[in-house]
Amino acid sequence: MPPSSPDLLDPKNDYVFKRLFGEAPELLVALINDLRPDLPAIDTVEILNPGINAEELRGKYIILDVLARDAQGHGYNIEIQVRRYGAWNQRGLYYLARMLGQQLGQGEDYGTLRAAVGIHLLDFDLFTDTPAQRDQALWRFEMRDARQPSITLGNLLQLNLIELKKADRLKPNAGPLAGWVTFFEHWREEQTMATIEHAPIQEALSRVRQLSADDEARRLAFVRERALHDEVSLLKEAREEGLEEAKRATALAMLQDGLLEEDVIARYTGLTLEAVRALRQDLPPVH
Repeated sequence: MPPSSPDLLDPKNDYVFKRLFGEAPELLVALINDLRPDLPAIDTVEILNPGINAEELRGKYIILDVLARDAQGHGYNIEIQVRRYGAWNQRGLYYLARMLGQQLGQGEDYGTLRAAVGIHLLDFDLFTDTPAQRDQALWRFEMRDARQPSITLGNLLQLNLIELKKADRLKPNAGPLAGWVTFFEHWREEQTMATIEHAPIQEALSRVRQLSADDEARRLAFVRERALHDEVSLLKEAREEGLEEAKRATALAMLQDGLLEEDVIARYTGLTLEAVRALRQDLPPVH
């Protein structure tokens, strides 16, 4: 087991992530360039939403993202996500399309549109249905023809995904991108991090150390982590309530049929015998 720094805050906590990159434009430029090495590099960005308010920290269904614009006017939405939502794809596309649509005022020329670029770091496996999907961790989605993918409508809408855990398992080619994967997955392992020479990653690690030494930053990171745990609990409770309601509806239908004994219905639905007997009281009287 390599030596570790257990007191360091987690850069995958989206409060910590936003503090790291939303307050350091140069570091954000390096992250954007390193995560899209096959696209033209950018030189500068303007951070459009550097602040974090209390409502966002406690917002259970909010993801703290970083919005930026480069010198050419292209917009960027950079965020990290540690949980997979049921409508994950739809959410990502919605915010990307909204970013594109909000560029134009009334009467402005469509030719002035600039790219809306999403860069999402996912701390879960998203695509796992086939061996080919399980062997790929870096994705870029654009508007392309299904039959001739070389024919595009440009990259005005562009969604880049990095599945961090999968990328860490696959060990992509050495370089800045692999270094960032190591940073997000192994930031507490001192020996591992010491082998990374890429200066922006070491700068990010230094900023994590600074935040970790700040009592107020630690408190706010905990507030954010607690809100996200509450969200998971609420979603779990909602799923369990839905399952329990389905069990009761099935048991009621069986009771109405009158073909099965109460103990058989209990075994079939997973309800207790007492719960099945209580449901019988809800049945309309037989005339």
